[in-house]
Amino acid sequence: MSAAVNAEPLQDRAESLSRRFAEVYGQEPDGVWRAPGRVNLIGEHTDYNNGFVLPFAIDRSALVAVRLRRPDQDPEDEADVVRLASTYGQKGRGLSHARFRTGGLVPGAAEGWGSYPAGVVYALQQRAGVSVPGFDLLLDSTVPVGAGLSSSHAVEVAVIVALNDLLGLGLDRPGMARLTQYAENEFVGAPTGIMDQSASLMGQDGGALFLDCRSLDAENVPLPLADHGLEVLVMDTRVAHSHADGGYSARRSACERGAAALGADSLRDVPADADLSGLDAEVQRRVRHVLGENQRVLAVVEELRRGNVDGIGELLVASHASLRDDFEVSCPELDLAVDAALAAGALGARMTGGGFGGSAIALIRAEAEDEVRAAVLAAFEDKGWKEPALFTVLPAAGAGRL
Repeated sequence: MSAAVNAEPLQDRAESLSRRFAEVYGQEPDGVWRAPGRVNLIGEHTDYNNGFVLPFAIDRSALVAVRLRRPDQDPEDEADVVRLASTYGQKGRGLSHARFRTGGLVPGAAEGWGSYPAGVVYALQQRAGVSVPGFDLLLDSTVPVGAGLSSSHAVEVAVIVALNDLLGLGLDRPGMARLTQYAENEFVGAPTGIMDQSASLMGQDGGALFLDCRSLDAENVPLPLADHGLEVLVMDTRVAHSHADGGYSARRSACERGAAALGADSLRDVPADADLSGLDAEVQRRVRHVLGENQRVLAVVEELRRGNVDGIGELLVASHASLRDDFEVSCPELDLAVDAALAAGALGARMTGGGFGGSAIALIRAEAEDEVRAAVLAAFEDKGWKEPALFTVLPAAGAGRL
């Protein structure tokens, strides 16, 4: 079986980032923290409906080196200044920089990638009552941007675990997940659910995180891909997407309208066999997807508990069909990646993430990897579309200090 192409020498990355931090800021960092991206095996657009999801943390991650400001070493007028620098996505162009003050921080005070660390500071101050001092931060990440693998949440989680450690806050993992969701919703302006942060914080090697998004009850379900001769191939279409755009918000609004029309606080409280005939056609499709997707998550979890990893493929295919036809968040590139992988022998395939671009995943036999890769690349070439990025991922441990 071929090795995952993105296996990370984490200690080497951490040491390199520490050295670069010292070059940029003139002092050593207090430490380096890691937070992984995630692949959602199944359970799409169920999280903000208080439903079930089954993501796993992946072996691609954001790293942050951080140093808190100190009264005896830093100018008094810079006590609340946050200086940010990033190597991420610069491709030899040097560093990207951002800056804000923790005092009086409000949404809009930071833009671009700097809004993610700023949002975490805002959430800690507004929701946890923490007075956050200034700090310096250097970011590096191997999670592709815009691929639906939760690159922004990896940054937020890395920042919150760093500040939790450095400030001795004692926050638990579900608590940090809720705070980063607040950061994303209220500061960044993206109406995302709780899944991505939870996977990044609570993932385990060799497992998928079965998460109840209402209670945050979590169970690590075995996902022993290598033991079964299987791999998850990520097919990044390179079609960028953004959760802050109107398409995502419109889907969430339709779900809320559907729940209200059915007399429920959220779609989690609507029975799977509920009569949807009274809903308008669009809302009916959105609701049908969420109800069916929750049932598919439960079915996949049951198969994995029984050790039947090979048997989940048809459920992945059904999930994609529902996302394409009922929730309407797929796109031609995602559909082509899924269809080409299945035609080349994948056990199952589906889009993953919020949709409107990003990535699809395929559950494949290791010995068929080259064949599936070739089929997907050929299909995109035939269309004259940009070549997708293809790589395998493994279930990895959640966020922490290196």
